[in-house]
Amino acid sequence: MITKDSIEILKNQLDVVDVISQFLELRKAGANFKACCPFHGETNPSFVVSPAKQIYHCFGCGVGGDSISFVMEYEKLSYPEAIEKLASMSNVSLQYDDNNQKKQSVKIIEDVNKFYQKLLVSSPAVKDYIKQRGISEFSIEKFEIGYAPKSADTINYLRSNNHNLTESIELGIIDTGQSGLYSRFIERITFPIHAINGKIVGFGGRTITGHNAKYVNSPQSKVFNKSRLLYGYHLAKEAIYKKNQIIVTEGYLDVIMLHQAGFNTAVATLGTALTAEHLPLLKRGEPKVIVAYDGDKAGLKAAFKAATMLSHSDFSGGVVIFGEGMDPADMVKEGRIEELNEMILKPQNFIPFAIDYIVALYNINEPQEKQKALVETNEYLKTLNPIYQDEYKRYIAQKLNVREHLVQINKQTRAQAINLSKVDIAELSILKHILEDKSILGDVLDVIDVSMFEFHINEFQLLISDINEPSLNGILLNDALGSYTKEEFDKQLFILLSKFYNNKLTHVTYDANMNFKAKVILIRKLKDNIKQLRMGKLVKYNL
Repeated sequence: MITKDSIEILKNQLDVVDVISQFLELRKAGANFKACCPFHGETNPSFVVSPAKQIYHCFGCGVGGDSISFVMEYEKLSYPEAIEKLASMSNVSLQYDDNNQKKQSVKIIEDVNKFYQKLLVSSPAVKDYIKQRGISEFSIEKFEIGYAPKSADTINYLRSNNHNLTESIELGIIDTGQSGLYSRFIERITFPIHAINGKIVGFGGRTITGHNAKYVNSPQSKVFNKSRLLYGYHLAKEAIYKKNQIIVTEGYLDVIMLHQAGFNTAVATLGTALTAEHLPLLKRGEPKVIVAYDGDKAGLKAAFKAATMLSHSDFSGGVVIFGEGMDPADMVKEGRIEELNEMILKPQNFIPFAIDYIVALYNINEPQEKQKALVETNEYLKTLNPIYQDEYKRYIAQKLNVREHLVQINKQTRAQAINLSKVDIAELSILKHILEDKSILGDVLDVIDVSMFEFHINEFQLLISDINEPSLNGILLNDALGSYTKEEFDKQLFILLSKFYNNKLTHVTYDANMNFKAKVILIRKLKDNIKQLRMGKLVKYNL
């Protein structure tokens, strides 16, 4: 891990204008700089960068933050990745905890990968097998494909290069059994698996000797979690962001062959179904997700699970199913590129695919089976957002040939359906003054309460819980909000308090359900507070 001290040193070196200007063309606008927001389409610049406050905010889509959050969002990087990139841009050296151990782990995996790559080059029979699958020399090099030899050869390599065998076991390269040490990859073509930052964290291996296990992967380790990784993502990520598309397949060869044919947004799960743990990775850049699976029973089931999960999370995209025992790698090998391109351009949307899959499980010519299909499709529909429910209830009715009123959806109240957004300049100006002088927050909280805000309760609650929350930057950079002197700010507090206590007094006075004794006590407090305000005193909140 990067040490906190070196992160603080880096932060002190960063200038938000210098950083963002390396990605966007910034133009001076008064004390700030402006640009067209890179995170949503616009022609009029609403993206504001403040050198004084070292923050940015888009008044169009609401994104905001500092130099680090900009690089994270723009480059689709994790926090450590953004720190490393900014350190490189700023020529700042970072320090790491357990740096030697980390370097040792990385070196072992990288060295073993190079060993496997050299063995592939010197094994004509293995290279011939790979070429028979249609994989080019360029792809062999691009994906660093190698060949794992007999078990003893890998162990001897580790020993002769003075690699720590215990560490090698922890990394999943070798293991121990009843007969001692053995390699996890024996006489297999190897596919190195990389983390998002490009570091090798494990291997996939395909047998060429007819072993019962066609594919094996590295086991879970301190650096490898197959449920959070996608094969080929480190090579595809730039194209994914540019094309706003990601193609998810089932195997290594599918990814390699698709890239070879120009479909360079292809990735694959690592011997597992698509899971919720993959969603953060898939969400990077908000691409259209194309699930491209085989048309056999297992492939259809996996596609259904993926479609339901992705539709629940409002992903755009759809499903492509390959029939006739084909897969993407086969189609590329046979030169059916145009056909493949048409399929990927026109996937079936997740929701109708999921509905079709459910309906296909039943013989809907039989009334009892049709009822079961109706119940199951209904249950799925209710898990979706209200707009999708309303849109696809008609689709279900048509598929099952039933009346539309039989397809039930969750009713949405008028209050839920309509989002009324009001802006109160006085309330926002108070919040801005607090954000500009964070030291006064404690004193302000002595006299005002969140209930006093009529329109901007959420913003005030957010300010209380985290005064450095990036989403509050829009208030700080809003030119429509004035900057107060201490006297002007106190005057605004008097207005807010007076309005609140007078409204509260009216409400309590006419509340017929309130206990009489409690009402008398509260009215006295309210009248006393109002009197104090008229005398020019900011009274502490005491209700």
